[in-house]
Amino acid sequence: MSSGDKVRASHILIKHQGSRRAASWRDQDGTKFIKNTTKESAITQLKALKEDILSGKSKFEDIAMEQSDCSSAKRGGDLGPFGRGQMQKPFEEATFALKVGEISDIVDTDSGVHIIKRTG
Repeated sequence: MSSGDKVRASHILIKHQGSRRAASWRDQDGTKFIKNTTKESAITQLKALKEDILSGKSKFEDIAMEQSDCSSAKRGGDLGPFGRGQMQKPFEEATFALKVGEISDIVDTDSGVHIIKRTG
């Protein structure tokens, strides 16, 4: 990536009752998981997933493929390169603040809650 104008990241998104679009590839109409998931339980779930990743028990990409509510799950959570103004502000700010290889704390957006891994 060139000097700070673009980053590349992968993420794991957990949607919840307050998400702006209560549906995903895992839950087509939002009734299987999303409508029963509070924001607090989504955060708890993400914290546990992050612990598994940091401990080496699980790989970020594998968890993204199985657990993320984003369509990027099929690519291990990879969102590809993006610049400023292309993502929701909290997501953008968190990603640009990370060093390559770092994983964020919980990031809350209108889409749901995320953990982000900067890859480039």
